[in-house]
Amino acid sequence: MAGIYIHVPFCQSRCAYCDFYSTTLLTHREAYVDAVCRELQHRLPELKGEAVKTIYFGGGTPSTLTIKELRRILEYIFQLSSFSSQLEEITLEANPDDLTEKYVEDLRTLPINRVSLGIQSFHDRTLRLVGRRHTAQEAIDAVRRLQQAGLTNISIDLIYGLPSETLDDWAYSLDQAIALGVKHISAYHLTYEEGTHLWRMQEQGLVSPIDEEQSVRSFELLREKLLATGYEHYEISNFALPGYHSRHNSSYWQGIIYIGIGPGAHSYDGYNRRWNLGNLTDYIATPQDADVPHEVEHLTTDERYDERVITELRTAQGINLNTLKADLGERYHTHCLHAATPYIHRGQLIHTADEYLRLTPDSIFVSNAVMRDLLW
Repeated sequence: MAGIYIHVPFCQSRCAYCDFYSTTLLTHREAYVDAVCRELQHRLPELKGEAVKTIYFGGGTPSTLTIKELRRILEYIFQLSSFSSQLEEITLEANPDDLTEKYVEDLRTLPINRVSLGIQSFHDRTLRLVGRRHTAQEAIDAVRRLQQAGLTNISIDLIYGLPSETLDDWAYSLDQAIALGVKHISAYHLTYEEGTHLWRMQEQGLVSPIDEEQSVRSFELLREKLLATGYEHYEISNFALPGYHSRHNSSYWQGIIYIGIGPGAHSYDGYNRRWNLGNLTDYIATPQDADVPHEVEHLTTDERYDERVITELRTAQGINLNTLKADLGERYHTHCLHAATPYIHRGQLIHTADEYLRLTPDSIFVSNAVMRDLLW
């Protein structure tokens, strides 16, 4: 099986914390769609006949594309391939303020069956501080609008550790998310990425990261509230009601191959990682039957082992030790178990009878330290 990721680089404005490739040149949308279709034609053969199960429109802000533009991309994929009947999930990332009644009504005419909303917070002052265009009420209205239209497989993104937010603020945002009855919640700790507006604000002393104690308590509060409401904590930053795990994102953590289309998009074929360069002008200028500007990293077996540790240990399922041995060899299996032994004795890792190695709930927040010691 395989997936397709389509990076839509357009944004009405840049959020203060974002370091993904994006541009505010919305007048280039039509040329971008043309280029996406050219790249799809050139690169779909890389999947070597694997059944495509998921398509994910990420960004940027994919909801800046019109319904006509989204339809054209999807129809082109189906025209080039015969896998449309095998698709399980087509996700569109969206900003709440883009989801007008008309947009949602027209969205129902597409085969998109999952919407991921970038809400981040239910506090207007925080949303303004980090450059979000929507208000808390607009976010709530967008979710309700989707639900009323029958698009009920909704995921929302939240961020904790935002400047000036207290634990009570975070608890309120979680309660609001739960009250909306969405199927999936992704919650990320804010990071100050170099070069972003938020990073510059920190450099100027205008904002500062929250302390470690509040970080830990925020994560504990996240788990307490969502688990008590029936959400499954299936990956470090992701919670879902039963049956609503993100199929596309799960493929990243399971090492399933995918191609990334669009400027700044990443791809993985099981042995190599590739990323298109983040330059819309050069991307659009790529001629028919030519490969877009990109770079490739050829992974050694040691690097493939490290990636498996980092991705699989993020999940509730953990590392499949039998598959690890079969795919990479006995020495990697031996190394992994040897490095894990101290953490097993300390109760931070569990080695199950069916040969999985997974983090215990109490060690999830400090998982980076555990992963680091398991690397090759």
